[in-house]
Amino acid sequence: HPPSIVARPNSPHDPMPATLASYAARPLVCGVGRTRRAAAVGNRPAGAAAVPASRVGGGKGIDIATARFATLRLARSADDLRAGASMTSAARQFRAAADVSTATTRTSHRHAARMCGIIGLFRQEGPASTELYEGLLMLQHRGQDSAGMVTFDGERFVEKKDNGLVANIFNKESLEELEGSVGIGHVRYPTAGSLSANEAQPFFVNSPLGIYLIHNGNLTNADDLLEGLGGRMMKTTSDSEVLLNVFAEDINAENAKNPEADMDKRLFDAVTHTMKKVKGAYSVITMVNQVGLFAFRDPNGIRPLVLGQRKAVSDDDKDEWCIASEDSAFGPLGFTRVRDVNPGEAILITPEGKMVSRQCVNGTISPCIFEYIYLARPDSTLNGISVYEFQLELGRRLARRIKDRDWEIDVIVPVPDGSRPSAIEIAHELNMPYREGLVKNRYVGRTFIMPDQRTRELSVRRKLNAMRSVFNGKKVLLVDDSIVRGTTMNQIVKMCRAAGATKVYLASAAPPVKHPNVYGVDMPSRKEFVAHERDEQGVCDLLGADGLIYQSVEDMLQAGRGMNPQIERFDASCFDGDYVCGDIDEAYLARLEAGGRGKGRAGVNTKKGK
Repeated sequence: HPPSIVARPNSPHDPMPATLASYAARPLVCGVGRTRRAAAVGNRPAGAAAVPASRVGGGKGIDIATARFATLRLARSADDLRAGASMTSAARQFRAAADVSTATTRTSHRHAARMCGIIGLFRQEGPASTELYEGLLMLQHRGQDSAGMVTFDGERFVEKKDNGLVANIFNKESLEELEGSVGIGHVRYPTAGSLSANEAQPFFVNSPLGIYLIHNGNLTNADDLLEGLGGRMMKTTSDSEVLLNVFAEDINAENAKNPEADMDKRLFDAVTHTMKKVKGAYSVITMVNQVGLFAFRDPNGIRPLVLGQRKAVSDDDKDEWCIASEDSAFGPLGFTRVRDVNPGEAILITPEGKMVSRQCVNGTISPCIFEYIYLARPDSTLNGISVYEFQLELGRRLARRIKDRDWEIDVIVPVPDGSRPSAIEIAHELNMPYREGLVKNRYVGRTFIMPDQRTRELSVRRKLNAMRSVFNGKKVLLVDDSIVRGTTMNQIVKMCRAAGATKVYLASAAPPVKHPNVYGVDMPSRKEFVAHERDEQGVCDLLGADGLIYQSVEDMLQAGRGMNPQIERFDASCFDGDYVCGDIDEAYLARLEAGGRGKGRAGVNTKKGK
């Protein structure tokens, strides 16, 4: 007997149409069936508890399975689906996909997770939502397109996510509805073609157990992994959803293999298998029903993940835990940094507040060096390296190279905000005056993470204004943390000249970006890079400057190694083209630039007959 579906809250439970029932018979398609019927579709091991009812969004007590179908905006009843009447656009697309053979309908998951901020929180009592909110505000620089949060009160998951800034999505009422002392939160930045709120994390599967996942990074073999999932149907184009389903499959396999083993052991064994399959960058936090917070990091440690602790005040209390992309999120919450999550390590925070860890696969730390240059906050410490101190060191090294240039400089001006530490150190080394000549409008987002070129160009003019008192009649050295597309710098040079600058020299604290980033930063196309097929003088001419100097790759790498000698290798692939995972070739990059993900099939149109 096929399980029932609910197309909207409080609607009658009509039998499922055959086309949808065929999908429901497969594990973990969309949330199908009510809680009492979860075993019919979830392949839950015998004796395991049913997934509890969960509230989503407004917290109306809707079953999680019901809600997953409701968010698909299917027809009002199964009768509508059979008759093909009054179907919403989403329902028509869903039915069209269902009518085509599964061999040709799975959409290529072309959109990566990209740069994100993630946080997980365990409290002994009291709501997690308010502290997750504060933590997400501290991680807002890692993503401004959407935010999401889910909490667990011991019986139910409560979820809210949408497009927009953290402060615009959550308010007092929504935070109060997010009940529970355990939760996870996510912010992401936009990528062209993936602006739907449906792409916002966290993502959910209802079996086994009921798992929510948030992910920072990018899988380089997502299409291959999707092929291995067989008939599973994805709701989004995100590789994070693929990762969630791979992890769920591995838990299912462990449940079948070792049904008598402790759930903790099965979870660690499952993620070990996941790590051996998945390639690319992934820092992940999951919330597993009745098991706890479970976090893991890829064997290269490309994206950051940090563990924090708030000690119990008495013997009767439990320690409280926080896991986040950056430890700068800990400060406002009163957590103390414990350590980085090791590459290839998984950490479980149990409902009792116990922290359990396992080194699942051998790991070698190879962090993305662009984190220290641009992505992370200066008050963060990642992999034993202070972001602020690293940026100061970049300034010191670049100043030595500037001394060799025959430039007459009157004043040094940073491009706010990320270049300030390097610019301050350059001014100190050169014994030159440092001035804040560019005033920033803080209500405009970071231009690098805008979804398209035109938006970035408009944003630059709204974001910065040049002060004539600083520039008029001066020979100016502008310092930026990096020059990627050149959109920002080209506009700023024009601003400086309009404000009266007689000479405008440029210094980049980072080397020229010449290669795509495949590990979660929105730099997929070489053609977008201003340094693509141009030497230093060619870039200088294009930007309209009187002189340009870049950091050298070797100086940049030496700066990082000097601060943590245990790091033998950084991923500096966007500068030197050397990808740490070893699975990236020219064919992959060509497909990436063409709009695909790299390996795997090209995109498939799900319209019938295509």
